[in-house]
Amino acid sequence: MSEAQLSGPLPAEAAEADASSRPVLFLIFLGAACWAVLGSLFALVASIKFHAPSFLAAPAWLTYGRVEPAWRNCLLYGFCIQAGLGVALWLLARLGRTRVAMPGLVLIGTLLWNTGVIAGVGGVLWGDSTGFPSLEMPGYAAWLLMLGYLLIGLSGVLTFHARRERQLFVSQWFIFAALFWFPWIYATAELLLVTSPVRGAAQVAISAFYQASLGTVWLPLVGLAAAFYFIPKLAQRDLHSRYLALLVFWMVILVGGWTGIGNGAPLPAWMPAMSTVATMLLAVPLIAVALNVHRTLAGRWAGLKAEPALAFVFAGTLGLLLAWVLKMALAGADVRLPIHLTWLTPALEQLNTYGFFALVMFGAAYAVLPQVAQTEFPSRLLLWLHFWLAVSGVALMVVPLGAAGAVEAMRLQDPATPFMAVVKSSLPFLRASTTGDLLLLLAHCVFLLNVAGLAVRFYRPRAVSAYADATAELPLVEANP
Repeated sequence: MSEAQLSGPLPAEAAEADASSRPVLFLIFLGAACWAVLGSLFALVASIKFHAPSFLAAPAWLTYGRVEPAWRNCLLYGFCIQAGLGVALWLLARLGRTRVAMPGLVLIGTLLWNTGVIAGVGGVLWGDSTGFPSLEMPGYAAWLLMLGYLLIGLSGVLTFHARRERQLFVSQWFIFAALFWFPWIYATAELLLVTSPVRGAAQVAISAFYQASLGTVWLPLVGLAAAFYFIPKLAQRDLHSRYLALLVFWMVILVGGWTGIGNGAPLPAWMPAMSTVATMLLAVPLIAVALNVHRTLAGRWAGLKAEPALAFVFAGTLGLLLAWVLKMALAGADVRLPIHLTWLTPALEQLNTYGFFALVMFGAAYAVLPQVAQTEFPSRLLLWLHFWLAVSGVALMVVPLGAAGAVEAMRLQDPATPFMAVVKSSLPFLRASTTGDLLLLLAHCVFLLNVAGLAVRFYRPRAVSAYADATAELPLVEANP
């Protein structure tokens, strides 16, 4: 049996799986949508500061050094990981033809996770940042995050164990590995960089390991698990090749964590060299993903115009392929080019995090939530509006930043060009990227409106019915004559 055939499991099993995951998925996606909106506000403020330095300059907590990491952590921990866990739980239940195990644990874990993100982002804005990219949240927030993740992950493992369908599908491989991957890398990074920090250049290596393991292993594991399920399901086709998908799985696991060390890193020469080799090996999973998706959608391309969820997932998968191509190109560039000092690096990070993972999660949410709620979104037009705002926002954010980085890398090679002249040359591109940030803010507001609208549409009639049943036996109070 294929994943596509599981798009319609037995009605009783589907209803059971959806009913068990309904409250946790609404909580998870509503929380993720709120963090996406808040993160976009921080991103817009940070972007404006580059060409209007006096904008919100008085409050210390709104300076660029605090707002920028706050935005990154809202996106990574508030939206991406939280939404990824929600999709992972639903897939484990649906593919295993079973209920989400111990949903109360997931509710508690989700509350702890969001409390940890609140504490972490608040700490960053307060000035209590660790200073390590993608790991800026202080240690007291890390404990809440880890405990929340472990509770949600325990539910995922128990759901996998209790599955009725004993055949393992590709998406289950990816999700099960991801469930164990994050606590390992997060605990390692927190221990060696924050709790009991190592010294000197070892911090650079560990920080690079964490960033690569999160961005090039965990995000692709969860994102591709969703893509390899939803693309065949929404296109009503079988996945072209299980073996190509498993090749992607093993290549991402084996080489992804090595890809985070740049050529200019202050480390022994063998480390950047190994990182370059590992990055070039991403060509193998890149070709495998492209071939698998192309062959799966062959003859069904019209579905991209008819189904917004499929359009989101497909666009996100293209974003991953483009991110890997850019990553390989930068790894193979001349070591004399100061690429790591330009806007090319942030452009690559946003293409991978937002252009790939966030878009796939949007598509997954739009495919999952109607099944869970057993009703459609209030407005299909708003789904397409979200799609075009999000895709346009990504393009207007990534392309200008990439162009600015290329210009900076070339101009930095000229010793006759003053450094401030190089910096000012990027201003037109930064103004364009601010437009992209604004579009993403609007896209996230539409996403929050869509998810909240579906929740209201599902729970309102039930709340009205429950209220009517509760008050039916109450005696009527007659008015005085």
